[in-house]
Amino acid sequence: MGPRAAVRASVPAAWWKTYFDQGYLREYAPLFHAEEARAQVGRLLEVLAVPSGARVLDLACGQGRHAEVLAEAGHDVVGLDLSRPLLEVARRSARKRGIPSRPSRGSAWRALRYRHGDMRRLPAEWRGRFDAVVNLFTSFGFFDDPADDARVIAEVGRVLRRGGMFVWQGGSRDGVMARFLGADRWTSPDGMAVAQERDFDPLTGFLTIRSTWTRGRTVEHREHRIRLYTADRLAALMRAAGLTVVAAYDGFSEAPLTRRSAEMVLVARKG
Repeated sequence: MGPRAAVRASVPAAWWKTYFDQGYLREYAPLFHAEEARAQVGRLLEVLAVPSGARVLDLACGQGRHAEVLAEAGHDVVGLDLSRPLLEVARRSARKRGIPSRPSRGSAWRALRYRHGDMRRLPAEWRGRFDAVVNLFTSFGFFDDPADDARVIAEVGRVLRRGGMFVWQGGSRDGVMARFLGADRWTSPDGMAVAQERDFDPLTGFLTIRSTWTRGRTVEHREHRIRLYTADRLAALMRAAGLTVVAAYDGFSEAPLTRRSAEMVLVARKG
């Protein structure tokens, strides 16, 4: 047997512009389960407590896992993402499931529209438009300049109506560091072997993940990084945007957030 062919991706400084493609879906396929998405949206609806037909923005919606379920629950949903490949997957899925793009009484007020855009600069006409905004699956902390993360939170505050709710879900810096895992590996349903190595820079807060996929004789390498936040720092960013954190949970559970929670859900309200 000859040596494996190696395909090494060139990662630009703004890695997030190209990372979220079909390769991303292949890498994370083992983590995506319809039953889990439904359970997570069920929990979201509990903490949001918005009426049927509420306007909900899924910020960094990806391939629409949660946006679809929110729409099927009777809400008027907009999903925004920068990745055109993931948005195309999301639109195909919505068409297949027959979810309308405009609300009507005949569809129990449910609707789902997808829009391409940058989370740092949401459309000007969205000011005060949404009853709720959700940002899920650690879809935050990508930008080199932390001021851009603050801009995202400020935009959330701008597009929420007064009294509107914001749910942020992602990694907790405290908990991730308390149980740091430097390497991990798994096999995808189609037999692809995935290995990850992780490094953390305490000065920038960046967690860098280097992934290696092996399929037959082909090896592919990719890299991405995420700035991890503590709950208090996120709460401060939200406070500056006119949002007050009213609850903090250990992931999607009902248990309160602790310093050993690797994942957190923060619930904030616009004053």
